[in-house]
Amino acid sequence: MAELLPPLKPIPIKERLSIMYVEKGQLDVLDGAFVVVDATGVRTHIPVGGVVCLMLEPGTRVSHAACALAARVGTLLVWIGEAGVRLYSAGQPGGARADRLLYQARLALDDDLRLKVVRSMYELRFGEPPPQRRSVEQLRGIEGARVRETYKRLAAQYGVQWRGRKYNPEDWDVSDLPNRCLSAATASLYGITEAAILAAGYAPAIGFIHTGKPLSFVYDVADIYKFDTVVPLAFKVAAKSPANPEREVRLRCRDIFRETRLLERIIPGIEDMLAAGGIERPTAAPEQVEAAIPEPKGLGDAGHRG
Repeated sequence: MAELLPPLKPIPIKERLSIMYVEKGQLDVLDGAFVVVDATGVRTHIPVGGVVCLMLEPGTRVSHAACALAARVGTLLVWIGEAGVRLYSAGQPGGARADRLLYQARLALDDDLRLKVVRSMYELRFGEPPPQRRSVEQLRGIEGARVRETYKRLAAQYGVQWRGRKYNPEDWDVSDLPNRCLSAATASLYGITEAAILAAGYAPAIGFIHTGKPLSFVYDVADIYKFDTVVPLAFKVAAKSPANPEREVRLRCRDIFRETRLLERIIPGIEDMLAAGGIERPTAAPEQVEAAIPEPKGLGDAGHRG
């Protein structure tokens, strides 16, 4: 039987690189560390435990050894479309940590703490403090009114006829062009936001403004960035009436996500908005993870395609 390795001590998240993208290569393990091998055989080493999240874009193949090593050192693997415009699957969120999930749940379940977080989200979104002595429900109503006005303003700015935000997810084609563009844009934003939430070790379902849905926290966080990124882009595309508007929106979202490094901005943004709750938050990784069987020294066989 193989001799067990001594326990690993993962690097605290705050001391790691936040995100690294891998595309058109094979992610494997060599000498106990991650290595990416491209089509020409060139190897790029990635420090073990030095990255919070590896984003696996189309054209990436992943070995079983790489998945096992990621679980041991607390690195999240996320299978995405180009630049995160789609999230297809994710590995073990948060590196098997529960402290951040408990922290998030405590904030969401306490009415006073939840209100503090919601007020922080409102200020981050609109650039000004919300009115005093308002409940979460009242702030949600104020936010909705401001959002409707923003849609009208952007539609007028880009010369797009606007009849309101109306769409049917069960019947895509019945929506008008602006709504189809907006739906494609927000879906792209939700993909990259969910990846950021998982990479930071939190739960997509535990929301503060939005509740009761599998992606409630995704909607909360995405709304903060929506009108600075994808919504103006959607109206701009709608104004040009391209032959395939949804594809055009996704391509433009891909480009703007990369240009603005949005994913790397979302993660510290999540920490800031939750910190508004005013309670102590987890800042260090667990002291130890389970001892594991030694990793192979050579490159293993590739597993499934991401």
